[in-house]
Amino acid sequence: MILVNQTTKESTMKEKLIQQGDVLMKGIEKLPEGLKKVNHLTLALGEVTGHSHQVTSGEAEMYEKDGTFFLKVTSENAIVTHQEHAPVTLEEGTYEIDIVKEYSHFDEEARRVAD
Repeated sequence: MILVNQTTKESTMKEKLIQQGDVLMKGIEKLPEGLKKVNHLTLALGEVTGHSHQVTSGEAEMYEKDGTFFLKVTSENAIVTHQEHAPVTLEEGTYEIDIVKEYSHFDEEARRVAD
């Protein structure tokens, strides 16, 4: 899913929101300060299945700060794959990685979806 500015019909990195299963890749304008570079390209690892959302094609760098991951795609695009979902293509740019949350009306709380 790519959100597009309705007034100008032009998309910007800040408006990009791409979902693959329970993983959200939110376009951001630039990386925050104080990041630590990590030596893998795994966006998320399934707690239950052991499946993973990984960059398998293209050039990218992964960073982490306070448990949040950020991905910088440095090639024209990068492909993210998962064993049970269709591959997604990320354009060159910077993304914050998040996990979909579900709301339990019985418990009256939000929690991360477990894959």
